[in-house]
Amino acid sequence: MVDVTAEILLFDGFDELDAIGPYEVLANGAEAGASLEVRLVTLEDADLVTASHELRVEPDGTLGEPDLLVVPGGGWTSDDGGVRTVVDDGSVPDAVDERFAGGATVASVCTGAMILAEAGLLEGRPATTHHDALADLEESAANVVEERVVDDGDVLTAGGVTAGIDLALWLLEREFGAEVAEAVETEMEHERRGEVFG
Repeated sequence: MVDVTAEILLFDGFDELDAIGPYEVLANGAEAGASLEVRLVTLEDADLVTASHELRVEPDGTLGEPDLLVVPGGGWTSDDGGVRTVVDDGSVPDAVDERFAGGATVASVCTGAMILAEAGLLEGRPATTHHDALADLEESAANVVEERVVDDGDVLTAGGVTAGIDLALWLLEREFGAEVAEAVETEMEHERRGEVFG
């Protein structure tokens, strides 16, 4: 029986590594003994999702009621789709807020934090994002912390792009123990940078 369900929410223009990095970490965590299932999902039915560098991904299904929801970034600082389009539309932030209200832990990578901010989850909380979006995050009433990973309990945020790997490793450690996280670090030949804030 799976104890934790994790879903990574994809949308057109998401940054590839923001989503695929955490996916690989969490999937490797399951192989290392974590009672965890991870899925790539979309808000609406979609055969393919096109990421910011034109990678096309076939999602596993639509957003359910996960224990952990990971929201990638991409496109906020370039004004060419991705997060900025999703924030302007409002449906993804609304869905994130609904899952959070239902008890999900919500985590963002890079400018995915702007989706969490639009959902109202970061007001008065410590949070981080890609360095190019820190000023925008501060305007959202978040308490900006320039750290790689920020853990505020039921809401976590990570800095730019590769920080999502460190975020996912921290989640494995927090939920399933250091042994699982260290096994995945070794498997992926990755060394975490910095301390987790929170």
